[in-house]
Amino acid sequence: MAQLAGTSGDARARAGLSFFEAESGRIARLCLTLARRFVAGGRLVAVGGSPQAWSDAHHVAVEFVHPVIVGKRALPALAVAPEDVSTVARGEDVVVSFEPLTIGEEVFEPPTDDPFVAQELCETLYHVLWELVHVFFEHLGGSEAGGGASGFLYPFLERREADLDEVVEDVRRSVLMKSEEVAALRAQTLAEGDEVLGAAAAVVRRVLDEGGTLYAFGNGGSATDAMDVVADFRAAPQGWPARRAVDLTADPAILTALANDIGPEVLFARQLIAYAVEGDVALAITTSGGSANIVEALEEARRRGLATVALVGYDGGRILSERLADHVVVTRSDHIPRIQEAQASACHVLRELVELPT
Repeated sequence: MAQLAGTSGDARARAGLSFFEAESGRIARLCLTLARRFVAGGRLVAVGGSPQAWSDAHHVAVEFVHPVIVGKRALPALAVAPEDVSTVARGEDVVVSFEPLTIGEEVFEPPTDDPFVAQELCETLYHVLWELVHVFFEHLGGSEAGGGASGFLYPFLERREADLDEVVEDVRRSVLMKSEEVAALRAQTLAEGDEVLGAAAAVVRRVLDEGGTLYAFGNGGSATDAMDVVADFRAAPQGWPARRAVDLTADPAILTALANDIGPEVLFARQLIAYAVEGDVALAITTSGGSANIVEALEEARRRGLATVALVGYDGGRILSERLADHVVVTRSDHIPRIQEAQASACHVLRELVELPT
């Protein structure tokens, strides 16, 4: 498996740069359209059909409702099933669907036949929309719909152009900058993590072949990545055999009971106590590398004899420094949306490697 992940990172980088170079102008104009709809009281209604699309719908919702960049305000977004759109959507709402990514009237189809790469590029696109839609609130009559203290991120906000065409052009250039950033980060994550991903995939394959289970978990956007991992193991779009996998973020009754009665630090550890047995494998996804409930779950997994894999951001955090997982893939950035996008690639490569012949 040596070098396969790194080679895949280069191919992904090329596909992403090509896609965003072609679409940057349309994406910038879409940011303005969405800003106007939000100002008018609209929401995003993200529709999940397939298991993978369902994870994307939840990812859109959590990113817009729970902004991770200080100074940006929450924006309304909902994840709904296809049959519920007609009873939920209203007025100025914008419907978002997937496979292909469709936002209102705009359809985006990345230049690839690989369903994993296409999904990764679409994730970057809706992250970029979330980041840059805020720019236009500053120019739409002093709207209270968004914005906040974001001038330090986008200095051109201070100019307050009367002509929004100039702002659209600034945003277009920012789209390209972000695409270059994530292309480099995907390449770094997969090249540096090549051997780790190969070793982790060998362990995961052995566990699954012997009848064990993969348990995936994370918080926020990382929870939706865990959801997607499980979807890919159970029903890969490539038609690979279904594998035994459980999403520990999936049951809101269990999560809210644990959070309310004990505390959020036990959300995943308590579920591992209930479900996991020696010989299973735990997959933790965290941008910080040190979330309390992720750390506690990995410690519990080790006590119970599980193999452990972790995808982490920043410098690896506690999970890397304290060797809390057997296999740790580090995405070296402190920008959460870009970390999540590179981690999505790592999850997909892990799934691919599991199916490679030994």
